Amino acid sequence: QVQLVESGGGLVQAGGSLRLSCAASGRSFSRNAMGWFRQAPGKEREFVGAISWSGESTYNVDSVKGRFTISRDNAKNTVYLQMNSLKPEDTAVYYCAAAFSIQSMGVMPRENYWGQGTQVTVSS
Repeated sequence: QVQLVESGGGLVQAGGSLRLSCAASGRSFSRNAMGWFRQAPGKEREFVGAISWSGESTYNVDSVKGRFTISRDNAKNTVYLQMNSLKPEDTAVYYCAAAFSIQSMGVMPRENYWGQGTQVTVSS
């Protein structure tokens, strides 16, 4: 089992920045791919991005490329999502996820471990 706890959400104006953190505990954190999903009201959960266990590989959905950066610190069992140039359409609950690989995280989300989510609201 992997337990995930997100933090860092909040209210920010368009163009601003936020950094989300996800602290992991339980089975070996460093051997899991870690990532972020988001879900806006009335919409399906969207795969935002992920990072491999080594940190060498990352994935970002097109809508956040150049604005969001995923990183991880295996010594601290923590993964981060740095969000810059935020837009109102980025408003959503952001969920941290853990999986065997980046590919499995996106293809088989039902197999992911999940955090409880943190709200991000971007005002125009």
